[in-house]
Amino acid sequence: MAAMLVLDALGEIRLSHSMELIGEILDSGTNAIGVTLCDPKTYGETAFDEALRSILDYDRHIDAHPERFMKATTIADAERAEEDGRLGIYYQFQNATPIQRDLDRVDLFYKLGVRSIQLTYNYQNYVGSGCRERDNRGVSAFGAELIERMNEVGMLIDTSHASMATMADAIKLSKQPIIISHTCCESVHQHVRNTTDENMKLLADHGGVVGICQIRVFVTNKTTEALDTYFDHIDHAVNVAGIDHVCIGSDRDHRVITDDPEEIRVLQEEEGAQFQPEHWPLYINELNGPRRMEVVLDGLSKRGFAGDKLEKLAGKNLHRLYSDVIG
Repeated sequence: MAAMLVLDALGEIRLSHSMELIGEILDSGTNAIGVTLCDPKTYGETAFDEALRSILDYDRHIDAHPERFMKATTIADAERAEEDGRLGIYYQFQNATPIQRDLDRVDLFYKLGVRSIQLTYNYQNYVGSGCRERDNRGVSAFGAELIERMNEVGMLIDTSHASMATMADAIKLSKQPIIISHTCCESVHQHVRNTTDENMKLLADHGGVVGICQIRVFVTNKTTEALDTYFDHIDHAVNVAGIDHVCIGSDRDHRVITDDPEEIRVLQEEEGAQFQPEHWPLYINELNGPRRMEVVLDGLSKRGFAGDKLEKLAGKNLHRLYSDVIG
């Protein structure tokens, strides 16, 4: 692992995380993480205000801990972070709502360091249809304009949480390859957040990358002994999309989530109606903590991925995508 660039397409580094926890993430081999800024469930001008506030908060946090963090805006920053033993942080939004209908905000957020925007978050917005909408509409006229502007500035398009029609439209409309940063395979486990084989193949045909996430309810209905099924999703994605188009997109927190009522209460407060007590535990036990990447790479090795194939899943595919799109 020491010689391997390890990237997580979507994780969560909270401002409240201790530097000891960040140290464990680094010790696990992780070099850079795409981090969600601001709550994706906000709409209207509140979303814009929260996005700006979140950027400022993360900028201050990174500046306060230069020995641990690097704000990453190019792929070279991930390489420098690896050399320095720091964690590269790529800024991204999990909803296009901070843009509202003002395309100039794409340029603004790019200048502030945002390098990826997810088009929708579960429901309909100005850009397209989310995965939880009753119908399966695709990208709107404004959404097509947004995709064009993001292509122009060099910002990565993410279609996690999108409807399958929106996802397919975005793949076809974008002049650059895109990402589905955190999902699982619908053919392995049926869930509204998972992606069809058809769209994964379409994504690969256009040079994109799919990140397989570790949220247990997306992986399986089993509440114990679920780790093998997680690797089944990676195997399936590789079989469908090809070894050059799959990566790790763990999703959410890197700390240890304890099994107690307080954690359930906090999740209900954060996620609202999207989280129900029967979804607990949200994590696969072996992947519940800051050293999860060690478990992932060990499990992939046991599944027969070695050498260049293992490196591609660990970070090389994401490195290529970032290099192609954000430079």
